[in-house]
Amino acid sequence: MMQEPPPGEEVIVCRQGAIGHLSLNRPKALHALTRTMCEAICAALREWRGDPGIAAVILDHAGGRGFCAGGDVAQVRRSVLEDGGREGRAFFLAEYRMNHWLLTFPKPVIAFMDGVTMGGGVGLALPARYRIATENTLFAMPEGAIGLFPDVGAGWFLPRLPGRIGPFLALTGARLDGAECLWAGLATHYLPSDRVAEAKVRIAAQPAAADAVLAELSIEPPPARLAGNAERIARLFASDSLEGILAALEGDPSTWAAKELKAVVAKCPTSAKVALRQFAEGASDFADEMALEYRLAARMIARPDFAEGVRAVLVDKDNAPRWQPDRAQDVTQDMLDAIFAPLPEQEEWTPFPEANP
Repeated sequence: MMQEPPPGEEVIVCRQGAIGHLSLNRPKALHALTRTMCEAICAALREWRGDPGIAAVILDHAGGRGFCAGGDVAQVRRSVLEDGGREGRAFFLAEYRMNHWLLTFPKPVIAFMDGVTMGGGVGLALPARYRIATENTLFAMPEGAIGLFPDVGAGWFLPRLPGRIGPFLALTGARLDGAECLWAGLATHYLPSDRVAEAKVRIAAQPAAADAVLAELSIEPPPARLAGNAERIARLFASDSLEGILAALEGDPSTWAAKELKAVVAKCPTSAKVALRQFAEGASDFADEMALEYRLAARMIARPDFAEGVRAVLVDKDNAPRWQPDRAQDVTQDMLDAIFAPLPEQEEWTPFPEANP
C-alpha cells in the first residue's frame, strides 16, 4: 500500500520501492504552490535524477479537492505591495525552474490530476509523461481574471492543442472536465477516481509497467463537451488580435458566442494581448519559453492590474476589477513591447545547469 503522508509538511517526499512520490499537502489552500513547495520538489528531483534506485516519479495531492489550484498569488500580491515584488519574483524563478526540471526529467513522471488543476497545477501536470484525469478533474488557466497571463509553460503547451483551443482557454478561463482534458490531449489517460489508489500501488510495484497499468485501468470517458464546440472555437478565436476575436464573437448570433464574449471582456485586456502575442511568437525550446515567461511575470506583477485583479477575486471578492487600461484598443504595441523586453542580464531566468537536456 502507498503510505499515508504525515500532516504538517507542504510537500510530502517519500520513496515507494523504485518510485519517488511527491504529494502536495496544503489542502485548506487547495494545494496552492509556495516558493518553499517548489524548492522542495526541485530538491527531491535533484536527488532522484541520478539515483539508479528510482525508476519513476508519482506526483499527486495528499487530500482535499486538489490536485493544485495554482500558485499562491495572494502571497505574490503582498510581496508587490510590501517589498516591490522581490519575493514574488523569487517565487516565479523557483516555480519556472521546477516546471523546466519536470519537463526535462530523464525518468517518467506520472501526474494524477484528480481534482482542481489550475494555473500552477497545470505547470506541474503538463510536463509529466503520464497525465491522469478523472471525473473530479477541473482544469483551467484563469490568469486573465487577476491581471496575469498563462504561465508555467502554458505558452509552450497551449498553442500545441488542437485548433484554437489554447487561445480559447487563455482568453476565457474556461474550465474543462476530465473528459475534455483527454479529448484535447491535456491528459493521457482517464481513470475513475476509485481506481487511482490501485494505479499508484501497481505502478509503485512495477514502474516499468506504468503504460500497461494505466491502459488496463482506463475507461471510456463521457462525451467531451469541448469537442462539440471545436469548430466554433477554431472559427471565432482564429485571430491573433484581441480586437479580431472580440469582433468575431460580437458578430456571431449564437448564445454560445455571447457567453464567451462576456467571459473574454471580463478579463484583463492587457493579459489577453500578452497571451496572444506569447502564443503567436512562440519559443524555440522550453527553456526559452520559461525565460520569456519570467520576463512577462516580472513585468506583469508590477502593473496595477495584478494587485487589482487579486484584490477583486481573492481579497475583497467583489469580482469587479478596474483594469488599467480597460479597453482592448487602449493596450498599445509600445506597452506590449515594454512587457516583452529582455530584463537586465543578471536578472534573467536561467534553468538549473543539471536540467539541460
